[in-house]
Amino acid sequence: MMSIIIPNYNGEKFLKECLESLLKQTIRTLEVIIVDNASSDNSINIIDNYKNLLNISLVKNNQNLGFAKAVNIGIKRSKKKYVFLLNNDVVLKPNTLERLYNCILKDDSIFSVQTKMLQYYKHNSIDDAGDGYTILGWAYQIGNNRSSKLYKEEREIFSACAGATLYRKSFLDNISLFDENFFAYMEDVDIGYRARIHGYKNIYCPQSICYHVGSATSGSKYNEFKIRLAARNNIYVLYKNMPIMQLFINLPFLIIGFIIKGVFFYLKGFGQVYIKGIYEGVKTLDKVNKVKYSNKNLVEYIKIEWLLLKNTFTYIVSKLRMD
Repeated sequence: MMSIIIPNYNGEKFLKECLESLLKQTIRTLEVIIVDNASSDNSINIIDNYKNLLNISLVKNNQNLGFAKAVNIGIKRSKKKYVFLLNNDVVLKPNTLERLYNCILKDDSIFSVQTKMLQYYKHNSIDDAGDGYTILGWAYQIGNNRSSKLYKEEREIFSACAGATLYRKSFLDNISLFDENFFAYMEDVDIGYRARIHGYKNIYCPQSICYHVGSATSGSKYNEFKIRLAARNNIYVLYKNMPIMQLFINLPFLIIGFIIKGVFFYLKGFGQVYIKGIYEGVKTLDKVNKVKYSNKNLVEYIKIEWLLLKNTFTYIVSKLRMD
């Protein structure tokens, strides 16, 4: 039915509870693939304890290859029609996978279905109800820190958070796997963007619930590693997915967005790190395989442009309300 793919790097604090939640799923025909990025903690021993219980296939990398490559290794090994990507710091409710599966079957054009991610330490607050993307070049978590009673309706989203999302594997033949140049961060926005260009849908399923610790591998919400990679990868997302004309039209908005973000991170003590990430992204654009423009996707590009504008307005309004 589906393959569960868990990338892991030094996740001993969270792995046991994550795997226990898989044991409690109402769907039992699961293939579990764990790709370990050379963990130096007790992760492997924990995984070994669950190998037979969950029919786990363990891949041991000799170095930390990053999230994107680890996930791709798992996808290539998968024998199922659907793949569920799961962060090691996520705990699923027992019917999570069943609800996702029922949702993706509703429409043959659905590429991904994301869970309603609640905060692990604060169950009454949302962590992520789908990812949005704006004309300012900002990605954001819909509903973050808002009441868990909100976002009750199933709906289309810009992209799905790869921390707990079900993907239709056959569509990857058209849009390709996760971009390994990203290493980590924004790779799920990129693949969701590519899916949209091809006319596929990314869906948020509020009936499917999980609890997410967040920033478990990187260690904190704001740190040099995360800020630099996210800034670099955002340059990749824009260059890779927007045709040159669309980039030109949106450039004034993107520059404004980068300046605001730069000031934000400067005030938090990470201004130079953010600028370094932007510079690295621009300098290494030759590594990125740009999505080839096709006139048959013109309507989708127009829809995306409208959504970027709409998301900008929605994001600003939501921030003003929370403040």
